[in-house]
Amino acid sequence: MRGGKLSVSAVKFLEAADSYGAGSFFGKAAIPPGGSIGYHEHKGEFEIYYILEGTAKVNDDGKEAVLHPGDMMQCRDGSSHSIENIGDKDLVFLAMVLYNHEGE
Repeated sequence: MRGGKLSVSAVKFLEAADSYGAGSFFGKAAIPPGGSIGYHEHKGEFEIYYILEGTAKVNDDGKEAVLHPGDMMQCRDGSSHSIENIGDKDLVFLAMVLYNHEGE
C-alpha cells in the first residue's frame, strides 16, 4: 500500500458517507511482519494511528518512533508519514483519515 512492502488488510468500521463529512477512512488495519505502508503526504486531511497489537516503526516528517499497544500517532495536514511492522506478529491498529475543517 502506498509503495510499502507486502500487503495490508483493512476492515472499515464506518463508511465515509456515514461520517457526516468528518473524514474518508475509518478502519482497523493489519500489517504482517516485515510489511509496511509507504511514506505518503496528507493534504486537506490528517491521519491517526492507534496501535492495538504488535510493534510499529513510524516515520512522521522524518522523525522516527517505535509504537506499542496503546500508543497513538497523528500525521498532521501537510505532513508525510509511513508505518512498518518491525515485530514478529501482525501489527493491528485503528486508522482514521479525518478532514481538516479549520478555517471554515
